[in-house]
Amino acid sequence: MENHSVLVEDGRIAGIFSRQHFEQKRIPSDAEYIDADGAWIVPGFIDTHIHGYGGYGTDDYMFDEYNIKDLQDSLIQLSRLLLKNGVTAFNPTVYPAEKDTMTRTIAKIASLMGKEDGARIMGLHLEGPFLSLEKPGVMNPGTIYPVDLDCMEQFWNAAEGHIINMTVAPELENIGRLAGYCNNRGIILQAGHTNASYEGIIQGMQMGIFHCTHLFNAMRRMEQRNPNAVEAILSHCEMSCELIPDGIHVHPGLIKLIANIKPADKIVMVTDSLRCTDQKIGTLYANGDTMAYKDGVFKRIKDDIIGGSAITMIQGIKNLVQFGFSVENAVKAASCNPARAMGYYNKGMIAIGKDADITVFDKDFIIRSVITGGELKFKG
Repeated sequence: MENHSVLVEDGRIAGIFSRQHFEQKRIPSDAEYIDADGAWIVPGFIDTHIHGYGGYGTDDYMFDEYNIKDLQDSLIQLSRLLLKNGVTAFNPTVYPAEKDTMTRTIAKIASLMGKEDGARIMGLHLEGPFLSLEKPGVMNPGTIYPVDLDCMEQFWNAAEGHIINMTVAPELENIGRLAGYCNNRGIILQAGHTNASYEGIIQGMQMGIFHCTHLFNAMRRMEQRNPNAVEAILSHCEMSCELIPDGIHVHPGLIKLIANIKPADKIVMVTDSLRCTDQKIGTLYANGDTMAYKDGVFKRIKDDIIGGSAITMIQGIKNLVQFGFSVENAVKAASCNPARAMGYYNKGMIAIGKDADITVFDKDFIIRSVITGGELKFKG
């Protein structure tokens, strides 16, 4: 819609008015007015797979270079910094680690929820530890282990019930028992870091796995006579998929293919960004390894393996538009779609009664304003 205004009251969207309604003074006279000056007013972006940004991340407990005394301090800074990229909500993503270390990390992040003053932490994304040793990506193989329900119970208790999504390899032994445990607790399982065959993904779907982690990455390559996870995910409309739209993790031509094959509401844009994304000073670290910014992504120095992306959500939207998405579908991939995939039913839409999480950006994809919970938190 063009030439409309959005009314916010008590942290919720209370009305949507056309120019005619505004001129007829149907908006309350005491309302504070923020002029979007012709920019897009869209739902706040929701990043459901992010390790860090700006020198802060979920792995900061590994480093003392910046004298960060507490992981919680780091996540508070992260929540503030994400506002300038239009992000109003996110799922901090935890790397696999030794069980007790991972448990402590989960507990610290969970205890921060509600104390952040920027983008809201919705809950945790665990990227492992029940992954394929054949497709570890940048994960330390020593932190990947078989399905263990006692371990999962330890994580769940540490999170106080705030694990939202979890990346797993569907082909692992006992994955059905894990799926049953997670389904009973509302944890969304995502197929990722997997060497599953086509049939393995189908079996995963039968267990309730209908979402995937960074499509094409940490999976087998496409084969015309021996289809695998990628082909299964693309060919089944029930499956939604994460997409890292930097043009490097997935070639722009394949991004166009995804857009032509997958329903528009099944594409979930994520950054998978690292703590060193847009970091201004110091050595670039992620998950205990030294990284280098190379060819538009971060690569682990010791073996040149891609460790994660260097994009932000607003950069991702701009890229999707350049790759052929409409602005509307690019915004959906960053807001409405992740909200639906994660079950955040009060977010991801500009509609009466929904949470007033709003991002405003202009034709040059520059963030102008960000509102979270009805409060103006960032003005560019």
